[in-house]
Amino acid sequence: MFNSLKSAIGDLGFINGMLYLLGRVLQGLSGGRSRLIRYHIVAQPVSREFIPVCRPSAVEKVVEIAAHEAIVEAFPRPPEVLKSRFARGHVCLAAVNKGVFAGFLWYARDHYEEDEVHCRFILSEPDSTVWDYDVHVEPRFRMGRTFARLWDAANERLAALGVDWSCSRISAFNRQSLQSHRRLGISVLETLTFICIGSLQVALMSCKPFVNFSWNGAGRPSVHVSLRSRP
Repeated sequence: MFNSLKSAIGDLGFINGMLYLLGRVLQGLSGGRSRLIRYHIVAQPVSREFIPVCRPSAVEKVVEIAAHEAIVEAFPRPPEVLKSRFARGHVCLAAVNKGVFAGFLWYARDHYEEDEVHCRFILSEPDSTVWDYDVHVEPRFRMGRTFARLWDAANERLAALGVDWSCSRISAFNRQSLQSHRRLGISVLETLTFICIGSLQVALMSCKPFVNFSWNGAGRPSVHVSLRSRP
C-alpha cells in the first residue's frame, strides 16, 4: 500500500495521487458501484496561421466522416452512441491508413453532454471555441504519427472556421494524456471532481455551481466553459 501511495503521488502530485488511490479504494469496497472521477477542463490554442506538425503521408489520410459511411462500422464505440453523436451534429475526423481505420477525433459546437458522468459543458464563446472529445488511436498505430495527424487535420479545419480554442476535459489521473496535451500548449481552466455512489453523484468544482448533488442524472450540473478564466 505504501509503495502504491508513493508511486501515485510521484506520478500525479500529492492531491491527485491521494484522490486516485481513494477512488480505487471506493471502487474496490463497493464492487464497482462507487467511483471518484477528477477532470481538468483545458483549452488548446488553434493557430489562425495553420502550420502542420506532420508531413503529408501517402498511406495515411484524415477525412471527415458522415454517419452513413462504411468505416463507421469499424469504430470501437456502441452503435447507439455513434448514432447520437452524428444526430447532434458532432464532427468526426477519422484517420485511415491504407484503407484501415487508425483513429478518430470528435468535436462539438455550443455544448457537450458528458457520458462518463452526469454533466453538461456549455461553451460561453461558441463562435470562437469548440469542444473536442474522444481522441482515439488504434493500438497498432500508437507508435506512429496518427495522433499528430488527427490534430493537424482538426487544427486546419478549425482555423478555417475562425476558431481560436478547442476545449476538452482530461482525467487528472491520466499522466500520459496530460503530457501529450501539454505539448500542444494547453491551459488548464477548471478542475472538477465527481464522487459517484450508486445513483447519487456529488460534484465539487472550481467554478459555478461549485457544489452539485444529482440523482440518476436528474439535477445534473451545467458548467459554463469560458476562456475568460484562462490563466
